[in-house]
Amino acid sequence: MSDIRITGGCQCGAVRYALKQQPLNPHICHCRMCQKAFGSFFAPLASVLTENFELTRGAPATFKSSDHTARGFCAACGTPLTLQDERPEKIFIALGSLDEPAMVEPENQYGIEGRAPWFAALPGLPGDKSTEEDDPDLAARIAASNHQHPDHDTDAWPPKGAGS
Repeated sequence: MSDIRITGGCQCGAVRYALKQQPLNPHICHCRMCQKAFGSFFAPLASVLTENFELTRGAPATFKSSDHTARGFCAACGTPLTLQDERPEKIFIALGSLDEPAMVEPENQYGIEGRAPWFAALPGLPGDKSTEEDDPDLAARIAASNHQHPDHDTDAWPPKGAGS
């Protein structure tokens, strides 16, 4: 039995999950279907055996983006969470939904025919300050009204007494 436990979930905390194995084949997919599903230029994904995926709170809603693929997302906040194709033995996890997404580094790119032509130039773009540095008062107001689930498991969410 594996001692691995990697957790993740949606932004609002309505759906939480745990993985009992290290994710396999971490990659980003540039296909147009993944771009639309994630509302982004690519989808960061990795798979785990379905038997090593456990929902610990709630359940994702699903949208069949094709006859062969169902995409799981939080019905409350919209966070992309999973992708299930016609292979029932595995499920794909949205790497950004992990509590520690930086621990799973993509190793490949798929769907490169849909990759934006300027994608390779992104690391060369100038950087800018974060809100915390640029406008600390705004950052403090955002932090004081934050409804985002923390990046760890909680017994209940939202906490008792918290407004919505």
